[in-house]
Amino acid sequence: MNREEKASVVEELQGKLSKANLAVVADYQGLNVLALEELRRELKKSDSEVRVAKNTLLRLAVKGTDLELLTPHFTGATAVTVSYADPVASAKAVTAFIKDHPEFEIRSAALDGKELGSDELVALSKLPSKEVLLSQLLSVMQAVPTGFVRVLNGVPQKMVFLLQAVSDSKNQADN
Repeated sequence: MNREEKASVVEELQGKLSKANLAVVADYQGLNVLALEELRRELKKSDSEVRVAKNTLLRLAVKGTDLELLTPHFTGATAVTVSYADPVASAKAVTAFIKDHPEFEIRSAALDGKELGSDELVALSKLPSKEVLLSQLLSVMQAVPTGFVRVLNGVPQKMVFLLQAVSDSKNQADN
């Protein structure tokens, strides 16, 4: 690879890594091409991808980005998984892949500029999807006004019950 090719690879990687909200650095040694293709297909479903690159190129690409904190983990056979949209979906895909391919070992991860360990990535993968979280938030937000309306409705309703009871007692007294 000549100098211009390396510069274009670094520029491409830097563009992708600067847009990423989640990056996972892993050791892929021992995986075959079919396994990596399987991971690529799963990640593509969640607007994510996996890249294998030389560590020196990765170090140059992360300079000036939120992922610069991952630089010490660029050693050996390095694969970087990046997510552009939903980090939870990407984390789920990576952890599901690890269950079938234990040779894919997570070294570190970064979520919005904060470093995560492999345990924290697994915890992230266990979160509900974005749609489920939004629906839960909406139900909580609806519960407050609904309860307030029920409380406000209770006062006139009790008044109506009181008037009905007074009316019934007068009707019984007249009979």
